[in-house]
Amino acid sequence: MEMNVSNNEEQVVAKKLGGLNPALIIPILIAIGICIYLFVLGNPGNFKADPRLEGLSSVSFSDLEAKELHPSGFMGIIYMGGIIVPILISFMIIVIVFSIERALVLRKAAGKGNVDNFVLNVRRLLNQNKVDEALEECDRQEGSVGNVVKEGLTTYKALAHDNSMNKEQKMVALNKSIEEATTLEMPMLEKNMMILSTLGTVATLVALLGTVIGMIKAFSALGAGGGTPDSAALSIGISEALVNTALGIGTSAVAIILYNYFTSKIDGLTFKIDEIAMSIQQSFAEFH
Repeated sequence: MEMNVSNNEEQVVAKKLGGLNPALIIPILIAIGICIYLFVLGNPGNFKADPRLEGLSSVSFSDLEAKELHPSGFMGIIYMGGIIVPILISFMIIVIVFSIERALVLRKAAGKGNVDNFVLNVRRLLNQNKVDEALEECDRQEGSVGNVVKEGLTTYKALAHDNSMNKEQKMVALNKSIEEATTLEMPMLEKNMMILSTLGTVATLVALLGTVIGMIKAFSALGAGGGTPDSAALSIGISEALVNTALGIGTSAVAIILYNYFTSKIDGLTFKIDEIAMSIQQSFAEFH
């Protein structure tokens, strides 16, 4: 028996086109993060001259590097967090961009209308053996659930008029068709989820590295001053450590929360697919 393959080809194309390409997007986002660190957070307007210094008429990056300037606001404080900060800023941007991308893809995958109502309508039509009407519902749904169900129903119609196989063989073929359609849809739904999962862990570890570097600078200031520690250098080291900790924890928290949210959405769609797939099999067993 010749199975319908056109829908499978369309699903393969959709899978390839769905979502952003990490290999292309991530380097761009890292570059954006570095630019934000250098030119937004490091803007000379975010710093003020040390009141103990005289004759400082202009502000420049060399002054910042010489520690002749102090942050005048929160952005300046973040800039003083050190070389790990642009990495953490890039991580946060990556989390935000790929979260927006996942939200749009999953919204499209959910299709038009309410998924629960779609499942109920298709099950009701199948109980009445109205396969053509169920296919029309799939065309209107235009989501991942509708794509899988449409492939199953197309195979359902083909098997119903096939006399070369017995009922058991037809049930196996129907189940295989639904599983293949589901397998084609899942990569599109799960694409780039690993990025959120990875950054949820890596951001904390990278922030810990920044924290350790800041504490090393703080304790170095304690030792360098002998009996009179350099309080300014000590405070800068502690501030650097805390800035890295805050950025890492914030990025990790956002990534983990969004990853779990999107995972629950994907699980919900998968459950609907499994639910309606069982209805298709039961309907075929009853009427054929």
